[in-house]
Amino acid sequence: MESIQALKNQDHSSSRLLKDKLVLIGVVVLSLVTISPIILIISKLVMEGYRQISLDFLIQNTPDTFEAMTAVANGEKIPGGIANGIVGTLVMVVLAAVIAIPVGVLTGIFLYENQGKLMANLTRNISDILQGVPSIVLGLISYLWVVKHITSGYSALAGSVSLAIMMLPMIVRSTEETLKMIPQTLKEAALALGVPYHKVILRVLVPTGFSGLLTGILLGISRILGETAPLLLTALGSSRINLDITGPTSAIPLLIWEFYNDPNMIDLIWSSSLLLMAIVLILNIVSKQITAKRN
Repeated sequence: MESIQALKNQDHSSSRLLKDKLVLIGVVVLSLVTISPIILIISKLVMEGYRQISLDFLIQNTPDTFEAMTAVANGEKIPGGIANGIVGTLVMVVLAAVIAIPVGVLTGIFLYENQGKLMANLTRNISDILQGVPSIVLGLISYLWVVKHITSGYSALAGSVSLAIMMLPMIVRSTEETLKMIPQTLKEAALALGVPYHKVILRVLVPTGFSGLLTGILLGISRILGETAPLLLTALGSSRINLDITGPTSAIPLLIWEFYNDPNMIDLIWSSSLLLMAIVLILNIVSKQITAKRN
């Protein structure tokens, strides 16, 4: 009887090990299937885009169609670069951050300090709804607000307003969730020492949760970097570097769209996409590192 029971236990153990191996193989296969599109996209961009990457690509303006057509016909590298798009993207992202960060952080603090109240719940729901609004709708709103009534034309300011609206929900929610993770006793200790309420917020809670706030800001910036639709209705584009925020300006996503409509600029599409992907990837890696250090 003992030998029979031992054989049954051995069979049960072998069956369990087999099931564990099958589950492990299934998880590995499904994980590879999940990441394979990312790997294929990155490899395709690298193989097609590295040819145009150079110093001139970063410091020169976009070439015209004739220059590109001549270079393609002669089998040469397309002259020029996307400096106007890089500068335009930088200007609009900085303006959007200047608008969205203070508003988003203060709104997040308000939600944290007024949990359960009607106005806080309404603000939180509106923020969640805003996060799901299509970007083209936000571009249309910025067009009606800024392009039609403030700058009386397409401008970097209008583009930055639409991008700032896109950033707001992520900054608001990340600020609120970060502050919720801070021990309540820290705030109570500061108040018990007689520290004014506004200083408790600005000098205790915000510095303590700074890494979480920065993570939300970086993720918000990485989200707006690749947006094209709202900029088509607001910034329009420019063939030269334009630092005047009240005038039309270009951006890397806008240039990719323009290159797509010109068969002679195909190589610049891959290079511009590779550069944009690299910037977004770096921002996401930095945010992940900050989050890891915080935890």
